[in-house]
Amino acid sequence: MSTHTDHILVVDDDADIRQLVGDYLRRNGLRVSQAADGREMRATLETSDVDLIVLDVMMPGEDGLSLCRNLRAGKHRAVPVVMLTARDDETDRIIGLEMGADDYVVKPFSSRELLARINAVIRRTRMLPPNLQVSEAARLIRFGSWRLDTSARHLLDEAGTVYPLSGGEFRLLRVFIDHPQRVLSRDQLLNLTQGRDAELFDRSIDLLVSRLRQRLGDGAREQTFIKTVRSEGYVFSQPVVLLDEDA
Repeated sequence: MSTHTDHILVVDDDADIRQLVGDYLRRNGLRVSQAADGREMRATLETSDVDLIVLDVMMPGEDGLSLCRNLRAGKHRAVPVVMLTARDDETDRIIGLEMGADDYVVKPFSSRELLARINAVIRRTRMLPPNLQVSEAARLIRFGSWRLDTSARHLLDEAGTVYPLSGGEFRLLRVFIDHPQRVLSRDQLLNLTQGRDAELFDRSIDLLVSRLRQRLGDGAREQTFIKTVRSEGYVFSQPVVLLDEDA
């Protein structure tokens, strides 16, 4: 039986909020560390295993959006992030999800709601098979005749022609690349690509898969890259190869 206690890192420049959130999470059985800014956040990540980051958006210096974007580009990219924002604005929420946040909570918030969202994100993360994290080791990743530039977020064909990807297409392709040749259900794909909004669009993943197939030149019958598994979901069927940046 596992004795693991989930470790939550609360990053907020407001000491009172850090303390209130930390005390509540500890009372509910979680281990908590606190950071006032990006420097302290990075120091904690280097010395401790963190299961989830609660990250405030509005901070002086490096704000939460910038920190989240940098997290997703570095070696800690697999750590889930729940954003705290003082703005209940759809644009801000979309930007947060585009930067790689897994969920968001609007201030002022209920501690119970924050705890519920933390637990939900951790459950979603653990639904997946072990993450191969292939995209952490190289900027360029090859599959079939395509290369994905994970820094610029676009595709390149064999001739080097650039094909831009939307945010949703890039996130979906990254999920597939990180879990090649493994069946992923629609629920898993929705949660990983859309976070909180997944529950609102129960068939949107099929539309996104269709768009990505068109980008990759996948035919409705051939399904060279993304195969449909009846009653289960989708599988990325191509082997994934890491490349040197000058490849």
